[in-house]
Amino acid sequence: MSLQIPVAFVDQFKANILNLMQQKQSLLRSTCRPESITGDTMFVERIGPKDAVLHGARHGATPISDAPHTRRKLSMADYDVPADLIDKADRLKMLIDPQSVYVQNQVFSLNRAIDDVIITALGGPAYGGHTGATTINNYDVDECRLVSSDGVIVAAGSNFTDTTETPLTIAKLLTCKELMDNANMDPERKRYFLTNPHNINMLLNTTEVKSADYNTVRALAMGQIDTFMGFKFLMSTRLAADGTDTGATNCYAFAQDAIVLCVAQEPSVDVSVRNDLCNSVQVYSTLSIGATRVEGPAVIEINLDTA
Repeated sequence: MSLQIPVAFVDQFKANILNLMQQKQSLLRSTCRPESITGDTMFVERIGPKDAVLHGARHGATPISDAPHTRRKLSMADYDVPADLIDKADRLKMLIDPQSVYVQNQVFSLNRAIDDVIITALGGPAYGGHTGATTINNYDVDECRLVSSDGVIVAAGSNFTDTTETPLTIAKLLTCKELMDNANMDPERKRYFLTNPHNINMLLNTTEVKSADYNTVRALAMGQIDTFMGFKFLMSTRLAADGTDTGATNCYAFAQDAIVLCVAQEPSVDVSVRNDLCNSVQVYSTLSIGATRVEGPAVIEINLDTA
C-alpha cells in the first residue's frame, strides 16, 4: 500500500484523487509504421532504388542487375509499471475508490514509454546485416544527417563536436528542409519536427512565425505552432541531452514511417486480489514493444539549446 494514501482519508478536504500534470498519450506512435510480430525479434526487409539504363541493340541481351536488398533488426522489450496496492482497510476509510485512478496513471506511464522507445530509435543505433549483428550509428554514411547547434551540417560519417548551444531558428529549419528535399522524400509523406518547449518558444518569437505577413496561422494567438515550413511540430519534454554538452538537446526532423514500431502487447492492466497480502487489490501494468529506424535519410538530428 502506498504510504501516500492517507492524504485521501475522509478527514482530508479533498474527496477526489487528482492525476498530477503529466503526458497522458503517446505523441509519436502515429508517426511510425506499425508492424505485427511473433516472437522477440523480427527483420524489416528494405529495397533500394535502381537506375534505368539506355536500351541496347535490337534483340540484344536483357540488362540484369540485382536490386539492393538490406534489412534491419527489431528487438522487443518488456516494460512494467511497479504495482500499486490498495489495502481493504484503507478503502473503507476513503470517500473514493482509487482503483480506476491507479489504472489510468499506469497507462499514462506506458504511453510515455512508447515515446521513449521511438525517440531512441530515431537517434540511437540500428542493427542490420543478415543476422542483425552490424551496428549502424545514426551518423554513419547513408544514414541520418546531423545539424550542429550553430546550424552547420555535420559531415556524413561524423558525430557532433560542438560545445555550445543555440536555439531553433528559421535558418536551421530551412537547413533541415533542404536535407530532406535532397534525400528525395516523397512530397506526400508527412514531415515532423520534434523538439522541446524552449525551442518552440524561441521559434514563436521569430518574425516569420509571429507575423501575419509570413504566416497565415496566428501562432502567437494560439500560443503554439502546429505546422510551419512543411513540418508538423511535436513538443516533448522527454528528449535527452546530446551527451557532449549538458546544455544541448537532440531534436529531430523526420518523415512519416521512418520508424517501424511493433507492439506485441498493448498497455495491459491487471487488477487482482493478492491473497498473500491480506487480500489487497493489486494494480499492475505491462507493455511489450520494439522500434527501429528503417530509413536513415528520412531522419535529421539537430542539436539545440535546452533552455
